[in-house]
Amino acid sequence: MYPEIEPFDHGFLDAGDGHRVYYEQCGNPAGKPALVLHGGPGSGCSVGMRRPFDPARYRVVLMDQRGSGRSTPHAGDDPAALAANTTHHLLADIERLRTQLGIGRWLIFGGSWGTTLALAYAERHPERVSEMVLASVATTTRAEVEWITSGVGAFFPEAFDRFRSGVPEAERDGPMVEAYHRLLMSPDEAVRTRAAKDWCDWEMAIIAVTAGHKPSPRYADPRFRLGFARMVTHYWRHAAWLEDGSLLRDAGRLAGIPGILIHGRLDLGGPAKVAWDVHRAWPGSELIILGAAGHDARDPGQTETLVAALDRFAARG
Repeated sequence: MYPEIEPFDHGFLDAGDGHRVYYEQCGNPAGKPALVLHGGPGSGCSVGMRRPFDPARYRVVLMDQRGSGRSTPHAGDDPAALAANTTHHLLADIERLRTQLGIGRWLIFGGSWGTTLALAYAERHPERVSEMVLASVATTTRAEVEWITSGVGAFFPEAFDRFRSGVPEAERDGPMVEAYHRLLMSPDEAVRTRAAKDWCDWEMAIIAVTAGHKPSPRYADPRFRLGFARMVTHYWRHAAWLEDGSLLRDAGRLAGIPGILIHGRLDLGGPAKVAWDVHRAWPGSELIILGAAGHDARDPGQTETLVAALDRFAARG
């Protein structure tokens, strides 16, 4: 990773519908434009997301998606953050921000949920994308949501039992995402708080596949937990408002856009087959599977591979 840097510009995009979207720019103002799309949905950007980019060669734009990070309203404070908050709203925000910043084309980097958003954006606006680097690839289909909230429990039976026990008994055989979303939107603060912790405990459990894995410290913040869990369940219960299979079906639109896909072989919550399917559907893409890594960006090989991919594209100018 490159040394820590501070933004040379930051502000808010008036996205409409009561949403103000935070953004910042880092690195070289005259450098190669790149946009960072964070995961979750609902994770928000961290200072560490500035550091895979060579600050002498990149003009890095980071954006906290609606309801997340420093954007307002925040889903951990106000349920209104979920209103007018869909994939299609986020795609419009990205274009509005690009126009506001005077950028013609930019590299798109996305991680986890951010890869779904990146693919959707690039397929809608291929002329605006110079390259893509996608880590921990997901397309947020209904099958993927069912797998990550239920099927993968076969590998984590004790954690899944705790996760399933967090919803009323009558709802334990139904979709976990629906049951948890209802609890997270409860008017009872104690119910919301417990559901957010149970949801985040599950998410932490299924990415802990390497020795000595430690949870991200962000999960210690109750506000983050509630906002994150609300955003994830809001998007997942709607399969990201994308027609099932449409990202693969329309991947031909990415022809001519160089792309590097990075995925952990041990990513049990997001099986490598998803990345493989995207790679096969995207003409000219490159897939790198890391044998010792899971879903966490801190897993072995993730950082080095990401930095090398971004360095390679920086050299293209």
